[in-house]
Amino acid sequence: MTLNITIDPEGAGAPYEQVRAQISERARSGELPVGYRLPTVRGLAEELGLAANTVAKAYRALESDGVIETRGRNGTFVAAAGDAAARQAAAAAATFAAEVRRLGLSHEAALAAAREGLRAAYDRTE
Repeated sequence: MTLNITIDPEGAGAPYEQVRAQISERARSGELPVGYRLPTVRGLAEELGLAANTVAKAYRALESDGVIETRGRNGTFVAAAGDAAARQAAAAAATFAAEVRRLGLSHEAALAAAREGLRAAYDRTE
């Protein structure tokens, strides 16, 4: 199995973000199964024609998101990320809810703000 990551030099996202998004999407969809060993930073950088620091930045972001885990010299693997991602999303949603309530927004206005924020975030990466 190969990662089949493609970098669009004309794309809206930075190369590290393109790497991060593609690995994250494939891990969450199950295309990359839990426990799948990812290439080394240098190996993937060479394969994609990117600087090692670019791939390292993507891997750090993925690890921070709970999508991958590094096991020292054993390598980097796809983690059981669903639960970690769900917990982080729930925490972010709770913070958002507390803030919009503090600001006095109605339930409908808060939902509209959330929809607009999601639309802007997803439109930017597609």
